[in-house]
Order: sequence, then structure tokens, then C-alpha cells
Amino acid sequence: MALVPELDTADADPAGDLAALEALVLWCVRYSPAVAADPPDGLLLDVSGVAHLWGGEAAMLDDLLERLARQGIPARGAIAGSAGAAWALARGGEDRTVAPPGAEAALLAPLAVTTLRLEPQTAAQLVRLGIARVGQLAALPRDQLARRFGQGTLTRLDQALARTEEALIFQRPATPWFARLAFAEPISAPEDLTRASRDIVERLCARLAAEGRAARRFELAYHRLDGRAERRIVGLSLPGRDPKPIARLFAPMLETVDPGFGIEVVTLAAEDVEALSERQIALASVREVAVADGLAPLVDRLANRLGEARVWRAAAFPSHIPERAVVRKTALGAALGAALASPDAQTWSKERPRPVRLFARPEPIEATAPIPDDPPVFFRWRGRIRRVRRAEGPERLAEEWWRRPPGETGVADVRDYYRVEDDTGARYWLFRAGLYGAEEPPKWWLHGLG
Repeated sequence: MALVPELDTADADPAGDLAALEALVLWCVRYSPAVAADPPDGLLLDVSGVAHLWGGEAAMLDDLLERLARQGIPARGAIAGSAGAAWALARGGEDRTVAPPGAEAALLAPLAVTTLRLEPQTAAQLVRLGIARVGQLAALPRDQLARRFGQGTLTRLDQALARTEEALIFQRPATPWFARLAFAEPISAPEDLTRASRDIVERLCARLAAEGRAARRFELAYHRLDGRAERRIVGLSLPGRDPKPIARLFAPMLETVDPGFGIEVVTLAAEDVEALSERQIALASVREVAVADGLAPLVDRLANRLGEARVWRAAAFPSHIPERAVVRKTALGAALGAALASPDAQTWSKERPRPVRLFARPEPIEATAPIPDDPPVFFRWRGRIRRVRRAEGPERLAEEWWRRPPGETGVADVRDYYRVEDDTGARYWLFRAGLYGAEEPPKWWLHGLG
């Protein structure tokens, strides 16, 4: 600061830099559905099959860099056949280079070896030995290069020259089921937003139908002029590709979209895409199809309005203890889709019927039985005496001893269940915990109704 008084300084903020980089990742979805962060200062976009939407790769790159510059973010960029080559050209080559297919080796040859993303110690040792350019490194015998500098050096070289694949961690899974709408003038009116969502849903669903596919999840993004993206997500309980119900699910969400100074691009991505053949409704299956088609849209509307966590279904769980034999599963996605289309592989046993209503916790009762293994002749529950007219049982269940430390499971954990009906016709599911003649007297509990 003494040498350059006008120099502006600021404390380093790695966490803030990473958050800003992740925000740029989301912003770049307007160019490609597959964007990966390259900390601390880079982005990698898979633009395969999308450059034509911008008039070519060069025009796409120009648009990206110019938009960043208008936001006060200086950047360099390059397009190549591999992530390693694009990384090297963006940092060491001529700005805005677009490498023709197969030209990576020639373009990388004059660049410094540090552009290959080598370990700092390896790059420094190569420079000390006079191997400062990528072309010099590529000309060395591969076996000697691997022995002297390690297999990692060969891997980085092959990745840059598009000889081997490189795994990238994208912000979202790369999907070919992606649609984009760009507008000559920004839009902001609610009716325009609704029309745009309907148009892009119809476009993507037409592609899904042509390929015999359907999706369970759709993500709609409105890209604003200031770089922010307003995102809305809907899920389906069954795979779908009918644009009308999908657009209806998005419609109430659009009321909360803030267009800012205007929306210039709308994108839609389909996730959890799977094959879906056309269904032919025969006379014998009209009722089943009607039930499924009537339930699935209702579940979709409730789950997308109230939240996925608030709409659930009961599913079987492999446990013989009644209160542990049921779990909650989401109403959207493969879980309910399988329930509507076909039964789960794991179901409750028909050999052991359970009550219509199972209490989360058994309630204590007072019961009188003639002999130890007989069902009770009457019992008191919630202050009222119920006289038993019919009974069935017992069904003996032991505690899952493996869930407790050794020695903590005893006869008091043995349950004898009875299904009983009182003189009014009401049905109960009750059990006796423990055995007669043990140290502790047995206790009676009511576990369910119906």
C-alpha cells in the first residue's frame, strides 16, 4: 500500500467466492442443462447438441462472455472436444478459441504444461527439466513419462487431448430432455408467463411422446435479465407426458414468479424419464384405469400445493412387530407410481390380518380372562366396560431381540394378540404382554380398531 496508495484491498472470502460460483452455475443453465463448478474460478459446460440454439458455438461463447462482462465479471472462455482442452485454452490460449474436432493436439502444443492441471510439484519439475510446453510433454515416451512423473500426468495429458473420458460433477444430472424458449423482447406480464410455460411444456412433451417416454419430475426456470432464475418444480405420482395437466400444476406457482426487469429465456427439464408405452383400455380394465387416472392427478395437485412431505402413503416394512411394519413413503415418484400400477414387492401378509386403524402407541386396558391362554371375557377401555361376544387368537409375537443389547429381552416382551368383537359389534385388536407365572404379572393393551 505504501508503493501503490490507490490500490484497493479486500479480505479473502473463499466461502463467498464458492457461493458466487455456484450462483453462476445456476445462471449458466440457460446455455446448457449440464454445468459443473470448477473451483475456485472456473465453470465447465457440456454444450453438446445445444449450440445450434444460439447460432453456433462461437456465437454461444460470445453471448456468454458478453453477458458476464455486462455484470462486471471479467472472464475468458474456450470451446473444445474435452473438458481438459477447454480448460487449457481458456487459461493459456487465445481468448474465445473454438477448437475444431480433432484439433486439440495442435492447439495445445504451444501452451505451458501448467494448463494441463498437473500437480504443482510435477509442473515445476517439468519446467526445471526444460519441458515447458504441452507439445514437448506429448512427444516423450509414455512408459518413461509414467515412471518418472506418475500415471496422473499421463491421465491429465490424455484428458486434454480427448483420448480418455473425464468424470465431471454437474450441478444437476445431464439430461437430453431439455427445452428452451428465447424471446425477442423480455416478457413480464402474468399471462405471458403462463403462455410461455404452456408452450414449452407442449414442446418437451411432444418430444417425450415421439420417443415413447414419460417423466415424473419437471423443472421450469424463468431466466431474468439480471441473471437470476426463478425456478418452479412439479412432480408426478405416475410417469406423464400430457401437457395439459402438467401445465395446470405449474399455473398456481406462476403467481409467485418475480420477473424483475423481464424474462428473456424459459427452460424446462424433465427428470426421472422412463419408457411409457401407450395403454389400450379393454372392457375388463376400464374400471382399474379409471381409478388410477382419477387418483394420480389428485395426488399430484395435493403434493405440489401442500408439499411432498405432507402427502404420503403407508407402505409395508419387513418387521413382524405391528408398529414397525409400516413406514411412510412419498406420494410422488416411483413409490406411489408402483402402488397405483401394481402392488409393492413387499406387502403385508394375508395370513395375519391387521386392524383398519393401528394406534401409534398401544393403550393400556383392564381385562379379565377365564384361563391364561383364553381371550378376555370383558375389558375396560377409556372408562367403559366392553363385553366380548366373539374372539379369535392368540397370535404370539416375540420382541425383535437383535434390536436390543443382550439380556434386555425377556418373557415380558412376548405378546399374545386377539381379535375380539363386543356385544355392540365393535371390533378391537388387543394383546397380553408377558406370561402368567412369570416374575411380573402380564398386562393388557389395546393396539387397534376394526
